[in-house]
Amino acid sequence: MSSVPDTAGGRELAPGVVVLSTAVALIGIGVGALLVIASVLGKAAGPWSSPEALSPGLLGAAMAGTAPALLTVGRARTWEEARTLVWPLVVVLVGLCTVSLVNGGELRIATGGPLFLVLFSLGWVATLALLAVGAVACLALQYRRPAAPPAERTAPLPGWSKPLLALLGAGWFGLGAGLLVAPGFWGALVPWEVSRADAQGLGVWALALGVGVLGALAEDDLARIRPALLAVPVVSSAAGVLLAVHARDVDWTSGPAACLVGLVVGLLVTGVSGRLLWARHPASVAG
Repeated sequence: MSSVPDTAGGRELAPGVVVLSTAVALIGIGVGALLVIASVLGKAAGPWSSPEALSPGLLGAAMAGTAPALLTVGRARTWEEARTLVWPLVVVLVGLCTVSLVNGGELRIATGGPLFLVLFSLGWVATLALLAVGAVACLALQYRRPAAPPAERTAPLPGWSKPLLALLGAGWFGLGAGLLVAPGFWGALVPWEVSRADAQGLGVWALALGVGVLGALAEDDLARIRPALLAVPVVSSAAGVLLAVHARDVDWTSGPAACLVGLVVGLLVTGVSGRLLWARHPASVAG
C-alpha cells in the first residue's frame, strides 16, 4: 500500500531530506557567519588561498543566507514543496566538494598558513565529502518513495513574471556554468581578483541559484516554492552588503559588474515580490 497521505498529491517527503537540510543549515550558519565576519574585517579566511577577502565572504553569505530557508524544509508536506530548494542544495554540496578536491593544491592544507585555517580547510573537505555523499543518497532514496498523482497547482505564477524568471535563471545558470567549465576565461571577467578555486566556488553557487530560479519557473506554483522564496532575498541582501563593504576592490566601471548587480537585484526583487504575491493569495490562508 502507498504511504502517501490521501489528502496530499505528489511524492511523500523523505525524512532523510529533512535531516540533511537541517544539518546543512546549522553548519551553514556557523561557517557562513565566520566567513562573512572575516571578510568584513578584510581577512580571506576561506578553505583555500584567495587574493581578496570578498570571494570567501560571498561563499559565506550564500551559506548563511540559505540556512533559514533550509530549516523550513521539514514543514513541507510533499517533495514537490521542497525540491526547488533541495536540488540546488545538492548542486552546492556536490559542486563545492568537487571544486575543493580538483583544486587541492590551493587548499590551506597544501599551502600552509595559520593553524586555524589549515584545520578549517581540513574540516571543510571532510564535512563536504560526507554531506555530498549523504545528499546523493538522500536524493536517491527520495525518488524511491511512493508517489500519488501530482497535486493541482494552487497559486500559479503571474504570466508577467515568467519571462523575467527565465531571464534571471538563465543568467545565473550561464554564469555558473562558465565559471565552472572555463574558470581561466570567465574568472578574468569577475570584477575583482579571484583565484581558480574562487572562480569555481562562486560558479557552483551561481549554478545552484540558476537551478533554483529555473526550478521555480517549472513548478509554476507559489505554494510549492515558498522555501526558495525565503532564501533568495536573504542571499542577495547579504551579498549586496559584502559588495558594498568591499566596494573599493570591485571594478564598477566594467560590464560584468553591472551584470552582477542586475542579477543580485533580480534575486532580491524575485524573493520579495514572490512573498508578497503568496501572502495576498487566498491559498496562503489555508496553507
